[in-house]
Amino acid sequence: MITIYDIAEKANVSAMTVSRVINNSGRISEATRKRVRKVMEELNYIPNSMARGLVLQKTKLLSLLITDITNPFYTTIARGAEDTAKRSGYKLLFGNSDEDYGKEKDYVEMILSTRVDGVLFAPTGDASLDQLRQLQKHGIPFVILDREVPGIETDVVLGDSKEGARKLVEHLIGLGHRRIALVNGSPDVSTARLRYTGYREAHLLAGLPVDESLVVSLNYREFQDEASLQALLALPSPPTAIFAANNLLAVGIIQALRQRGLSVPGEMSVVCFDDFGPAETVNPFLTVASQPAYQFGALGMQLLIERIENGPGPESRKIMLPSELLVRSSTRARDRRTPADL
Repeated sequence: MITIYDIAEKANVSAMTVSRVINNSGRISEATRKRVRKVMEELNYIPNSMARGLVLQKTKLLSLLITDITNPFYTTIARGAEDTAKRSGYKLLFGNSDEDYGKEKDYVEMILSTRVDGVLFAPTGDASLDQLRQLQKHGIPFVILDREVPGIETDVVLGDSKEGARKLVEHLIGLGHRRIALVNGSPDVSTARLRYTGYREAHLLAGLPVDESLVVSLNYREFQDEASLQALLALPSPPTAIFAANNLLAVGIIQALRQRGLSVPGEMSVVCFDDFGPAETVNPFLTVASQPAYQFGALGMQLLIERIENGPGPESRKIMLPSELLVRSSTRARDRRTPADL
């Protein structure tokens, strides 16, 4: 293994001079700097970033912890975060909690042992407070993405879940639907609470009652609860439209409907939160409230790097990104010839 002493001997300088060239510190002539770098290239020397981190108290490593790598929303967030980190000279470690608090806790323990400079954190839910407090305790800067966690003050990048949900439900109401089901995430996740609020608000603004029998709380992973869908379809007055709180739920619901011989949108209109990335442009189908996922990652990473390099600011910053209603072919006007919804 090539060391700085090997570099120093061949370049005819001290090991301290080599260290200063590597860390871009101290007063060194440009000629000496060029000579040392030329020798480093000749010997194919790669600086040990972890060793440098111990000296500089910086590793130039950041962590991104997301909740579901299979969701295109989060993979696009990861791209935005990675691109921004790379432009600023940082490397990124990825973690995926699978919406599981235990797995999230394991990742935070790994983060603490890895000596990262900061964490971009998409929380699993309200109980993520314990993990975030661990990061605070160890003085590791972090920025939260997508979901708020009550009891923690930090920079956060959010989407407008309430407004996006209201737009989706208003779209369905405008098509004549009056029995609209909500298949939501867990109530201990802030986005699920806000999407329910938007769902409820759209009904109240339209002068429609909110029937809680049409609201199902699951989780944001792939839809696997056939019983909940069957219960909705078995209601005396079943829904004519379904609002899925995220894209993975929507796909599972549509598959389950088709297995029961129900067509979308012929017999059931379906809308959801979050788009599917490039795949959706090939075969546009689902009506969605699309969020700017790349900007989530890019802005979150920008805030994190600012905190790391400039130190904590006087106040926490919150960025709220709007959603865009994209009307496609998974919804249609309700057939007025059928019995009126009650």
